[in-house]
Amino acid sequence: MGVILSVKNIVKVYPNGVVANKGVSLDVEEGTIHAIVGENGAGKTTLMKIVFGIEESQEGQIFFKGKRIKIKNPYDAIKNGIGMVHQHFMLAQDLTVYENLLLGIEPKRGIFLNTKEAIEITKKVSNDYGLSVPFDKKIKDLPIGLRQRVEILKALIRNAELLILDEPTSVLTPQETEVLFNTLKALKKAGKTIIFISHKLKEVLEIADKVTIMRDGKIVVTKDAKELNEHEIAYLMVGREISFERIPPNDKQGEVIFEAQDISFINEDNVKVLKGVSFKLKSYEILGLCGIEGNGQTELVEILTGLRRPLTGKILLKDKEITNLLPREIREKRVSHIPEDRMKDGVADRATVEENIIVDRYYKKGFSGRLLLKEKEIENHSNELIRKFNILTFSSKNPVSSLSGGNIQKVVVARELSSNPLIIIADQPTRGIDVGSEELVHNLLKDARDNGAGIFLVSADLDEILKLSTRILVIYNGEIVKEFINQEGLTGRDLGPYMLGLKKEKDNG
Repeated sequence: MGVILSVKNIVKVYPNGVVANKGVSLDVEEGTIHAIVGENGAGKTTLMKIVFGIEESQEGQIFFKGKRIKIKNPYDAIKNGIGMVHQHFMLAQDLTVYENLLLGIEPKRGIFLNTKEAIEITKKVSNDYGLSVPFDKKIKDLPIGLRQRVEILKALIRNAELLILDEPTSVLTPQETEVLFNTLKALKKAGKTIIFISHKLKEVLEIADKVTIMRDGKIVVTKDAKELNEHEIAYLMVGREISFERIPPNDKQGEVIFEAQDISFINEDNVKVLKGVSFKLKSYEILGLCGIEGNGQTELVEILTGLRRPLTGKILLKDKEITNLLPREIREKRVSHIPEDRMKDGVADRATVEENIIVDRYYKKGFSGRLLLKEKEIENHSNELIRKFNILTFSSKNPVSSLSGGNIQKVVVARELSSNPLIIIADQPTRGIDVGSEELVHNLLKDARDNGAGIFLVSADLDEILKLSTRILVIYNGEIVKEFINQEGLTGRDLGPYMLGLKKEKDNG
């Protein structure tokens, strides 16, 4: 089995002085699934962006099938047989499956798209790889698992021999993940090579032939997956033991401190995305909400935090209605919010780390004088949180956009968990962060719970839901279809059928 991809001494230095790759060399064998794992800022995504032509390195060489190649942009990568499926899908929502698959390489009849030939090409590639897709449906009408299949086919239709998958299971149910893994195994059997980037170590060990562990811009080790376990990988990534055990519930009987009553919402397309959602959250409790993305979670969280107004229903905080208060008014009542999209709703990317940390408290006593902000106090406060949350940055004065995605997430979490909250609405709180940082966030959420806070945890990561939650709600098509008490033995497979709409509460009597 020969080497299909070889990178030699790759060095990448960003303009702000951050050295993302420090002489990285890596060989990937043909016809294998090769996983790359590492802490946030370890350099793994940067390395793959260089291979796919999104970034350029200052030093180093790339060899593909034994031949040195220069990759200046994704077009060069695709031309050489390298494809990449990004964590956030690069699909045109209002185009059909076949239009997305052939975008830029459309068969033409004169100046017009040859629709018949386009559909035939789509069907052939779909059949060749056993990846059935509804070729004439629009992307926006497909579930997440099928959208991902379209992304994979989009690379294969362009003759990709090496596929790079970035966090491919982050929004999939266990059942959809199983389907994806069967697809990857079939592609491997067909001679394709796959690079698999993931923070889910259990899945890495299940699917990968080899695992490369990166740390601080360098490769620590590459080993056969069968020689490793979760604890060993985590230790090599972060340099300490990581616990994967469930966090037991708090024994204190809390009181109801936050309540949603019959929340309904119709979106801009006149679609009813929430249909009478109700729940109660107690102090000393973590209430989990899980479901496939796009089933109303985003709209529900935005209503709870004042970013949207419901069509019907009420929100109560300690029996007082806060339904249509402004976001700042809700925050003043000690409700904190970790949003699902950190770049859109969590940070101002041109502002500094420091400014993002104090954006919700700059006007408060301790940070603001009569006329001017107290710069020294703000800097000290920011540096304290940078240390506590292990945010990798040269300075609190650096723009937050200079940080890796995982470290930007830690800035958001640091701000929200340091505000002495009574209610924490945590929407995908550990998305895109490594196992060490994930453990830190989980422990801080547990500490907040044990201090009497109520936590509403929304997550697409079922391991996270199962690890933290006291009770679990499943949402499907804008409705709560099932509630579970999180007892020992409950697994993602129990939740999955409800997330897919295959079961409802009434099915079980």
